[in-house]
Amino acid sequence: MLFSAHLPDSGPALPRTRSPILTLETARAHEDAISSSDFSPHAWTSITTIRALTMDAIEQAQSGHPGAPLGLAPAAYVLWLNHLRHSPHHPEWPNRDRFVLSCGHASMLLYSLLHLTGYDLPLEELRRFRQWGSRTPGHPERGFAPGVEVTTGPLGQGFGNAVGMAIAERVLAQQFNQADLPLIDHRVWGFVSDGDLMEGVASEAASLAGHLGLGKLTLIYDDNHITIDGDTALAFTEDVGRRFEAYGWRVLRVADGNDLGAIDSRLAEAAQDDARPSLVILRTEIGDPAPTKKGTAAAHGAPLGAEEIQRAKKIMKWPAAPAFHVPPEAYADMGRAATRGDAWVDEWAALRDSYRESHPRLAQELERRLAGELPSGWDARLPTFTPAGGKVATRKASAATLKALSSTLPELLGGSADLSESTGTVLPEVGVFGPGVIGRNFHWGVREHGMAACLNGMAAHGGVRPYGSTFLVFADYMKPAIRLAALSHLPVIFVGTHDSIGLGEDGPTHQPVEQLAMLRATPNLVVIRPADAAETVEAWRAAVRHREGPVVLALTRQKLPVIDRERFASAEGTHRGAYVLFDPPEPGRAILIATGSEVALALEAADALVGEGIPTRVVSMPSWELFEAQPAAYREQVLPPTIRARVAIEAGASLGWMRYTTDNGMMVGLDRFGASAPAGELFAQFGFTVERAVAAVKQVLARRSP
Repeated sequence: MLFSAHLPDSGPALPRTRSPILTLETARAHEDAISSSDFSPHAWTSITTIRALTMDAIEQAQSGHPGAPLGLAPAAYVLWLNHLRHSPHHPEWPNRDRFVLSCGHASMLLYSLLHLTGYDLPLEELRRFRQWGSRTPGHPERGFAPGVEVTTGPLGQGFGNAVGMAIAERVLAQQFNQADLPLIDHRVWGFVSDGDLMEGVASEAASLAGHLGLGKLTLIYDDNHITIDGDTALAFTEDVGRRFEAYGWRVLRVADGNDLGAIDSRLAEAAQDDARPSLVILRTEIGDPAPTKKGTAAAHGAPLGAEEIQRAKKIMKWPAAPAFHVPPEAYADMGRAATRGDAWVDEWAALRDSYRESHPRLAQELERRLAGELPSGWDARLPTFTPAGGKVATRKASAATLKALSSTLPELLGGSADLSESTGTVLPEVGVFGPGVIGRNFHWGVREHGMAACLNGMAAHGGVRPYGSTFLVFADYMKPAIRLAALSHLPVIFVGTHDSIGLGEDGPTHQPVEQLAMLRATPNLVVIRPADAAETVEAWRAAVRHREGPVVLALTRQKLPVIDRERFASAEGTHRGAYVLFDPPEPGRAILIATGSEVALALEAADALVGEGIPTRVVSMPSWELFEAQPAAYREQVLPPTIRARVAIEAGASLGWMRYTTDNGMMVGLDRFGASAPAGELFAQFGFTVERAVAAVKQVLARRSP
């Protein structure tokens, strides 16, 4: 026991009042003791290097958050050198432990670790911290630097991602591991802050993780008592340990963030319990060893300043110049992670070869899933819908499509936020994922935000294709996670049903109006609102094929006519985002553009207009994003610039439709909240009628008359 006594696993929580923290000066005095322990003789040199790089990078950028990286450096060193099974030379190794920095503002901690342990992140990138074109953005972003598993920064999101990763690991382990051949067997580790634990999404995810007993998940809570506004006691006085015990977590405590031995011991204890997730409450001092700012909010989110850094380096016995100094001892010490990682990868490769020999079909299937490739014939059983079958709600068509996919796409798994019957997202005959059982149907509970964050983690882990569902209006509860899925290009499928005032009697609280506009404004997010059952099948086909980011499917509660595809165009046009569904015999004078349930209305209106001698084209536009991705020639073919008389119809906000109606057109939309009444009456009261559509086209044409 190096520096301080261990605390018991249970019992009274650490007091929220300030207790003495082991100072860096005292800690370095014990370097000789460390040399004879389980740590390298250069442990404190490495830890000090992390701290110095953090201060230098933030000072050079004149922007950043030094406090958390400084306080967490010892724990990060212990985790990355003694417990995290990773391979810097093979950052995509499938069986690596996952590390999540949920407190993404501490990004310089992660970048320092990546650089020093041997990932492909040169020191020059640390010098370019937070600069244009660098691989070291202000908060970690997936895809910029190897070893960054998920995009974090909005607090609480990484917590949910970590839970999702632990879920994915368990699913793949149960589906593929064989006796003596544990091909998927890794853990998920992460750092979380006071801010993370205040966010509701973390509470949702923590509750679920405890319920599921995700024992391969360990999160280290940086209990430094400081937020941007000051002491956490201003707004956060709960007993975190007891809260997590109530969730079903194992709670361990380390009284001092500089006590390497206690940290090491507690992380080892956490890794021995596979029955429940672990929270290690680590008491640190923010900004340690900055002499005047440590322990205060001043250390949180601004550069320390040249004078404070000079004084801190003096305390650390570190050269004041040059900046970004890395001694060879630190590279040699932390480079052990790469050497050890290479050995782990070689061991795993031998295990994989044995697995291939013993279980060739399973090996081939696992490799396919990890590569993100679709199996042959995955869409061969998709249903076909015709008008003869009667009207079908697109949520019901979606349920039938999912039923077909469940047998041909085994990586597809998901569920709903307590609305599985309403959203039609139950996969038949594949079981339920729950405590002690592994299936592909998920009951997320009434946790829309937590569900979405977990789905992101599952997608980031790889090997599974997750989807989640709720009413479209509750995209509001999921928006932060949907945004990060889009920012990270994660292939998550979000299913939003009850997509308009067609919801009916539940009223405006449950009727989405502005949600489609909000989702369409999100970069990298594909929104598809199919017009009928046939378009719904194609929407699912498009969503499964789309690997470059998330997809939202917006589906109806109410039944819709199945469009006669012998008379009108094939639903395959869905994949191009918009297509000419109907063209009049004579050259068109106007265009009706519609999505979802309003497409049938547009067809009726066009029929009436043709009967009055006004040839009108109907364009079904299920996805703006897919349409904008088409060549300009195709887009002009669908919406010829010469036909300026255009009317768009959608039972939602008109915002954004001007790009397609142009300044000579009109939008029949809904720029107010709905009401409680049967769906048919609502559509009539709000003007979604053939008569109004016809009148709108005539009005637009009249504007263009001499």
